[in-house]
Amino acid sequence: MPHTNHSNSSKNIKVAFFLNLGFAVFELIGGFLVNSVAILSDALHDLGDSISLGLSWVLDRKSKQPGDKKYSFGYQRYSLLGALINSIVLVAGSVFIVVEAIDRLISPQQSNATGMLLFAFVGIAVNGFAAFRLKEGKTLNEKVAFWHLLEDVLGWIAVLFASLAMMVTKSPYIDPALSILITLFILWQVVKRLKETAFIFLQGVPPQLSISAIEHKILEIEGVKSLHHTHLWSLDGEQNVFTTHVKLDSSIKTAGELTALRERLNQVLKEFTFSHHTIELELDSEVCRFES
Repeated sequence: MPHTNHSNSSKNIKVAFFLNLGFAVFELIGGFLVNSVAILSDALHDLGDSISLGLSWVLDRKSKQPGDKKYSFGYQRYSLLGALINSIVLVAGSVFIVVEAIDRLISPQQSNATGMLLFAFVGIAVNGFAAFRLKEGKTLNEKVAFWHLLEDVLGWIAVLFASLAMMVTKSPYIDPALSILITLFILWQVVKRLKETAFIFLQGVPPQLSISAIEHKILEIEGVKSLHHTHLWSLDGEQNVFTTHVKLDSSIKTAGELTALRERLNQVLKEFTFSHHTIELELDSEVCRFES
């Protein structure tokens, strides 16, 4: 069975976790110094992000463990669990930010614009670097963590422009208004990832693959009469599993012919880079209880 592994995912999430945690502590201290409720709120949000990223890191490391008698396919779905929890935390955090921003629109508060500007530069640099590390991530766990960090980057860009605008207009409404727009955009992206994660948890067919196309290729092999009991699902959104029963026609008579046909089947399935595949070969005269 072919097996693929992306060892960089744990390292990337680890870097993002420590950067986010360190910056959250920095924000808490700075928020009190510049008397900014916005920065303190973001610090609490970042602490939640750090917990979520830390959990993602632990689960991603767990997902690298090979299969055993407890989890015969391996632990890849732990990474998917991390993506699911991360998405839920991010949705909750986004709702919290929107509520806080609406409250600030109703009861505006003036902050230290110069202090916010300095923190914005640091926030963009730190979170931007962490997001860059996860930008090319292939697992759903990495993708959701990336949206966590992108939300922070966009949030700090909003703080940057808001602080500049506040220096000119002294308006306290700019920051919460931008926060709402950016958070709603991130929330829309995360909901899409959450739907994708739930689809994989429910063992849906990976959208980039087609059971009909795979069956068509197999049926083109000489000696194959029909297919039944075919299943295709994904372990973590990246590593896919395929199983099927292949009914042979009457032309396959010898062990050598059977071996050659099995080799042709394996060559066809290599095109789809499944992490696991299982083929049950059945003679034409056999009756399978799964055949409809």
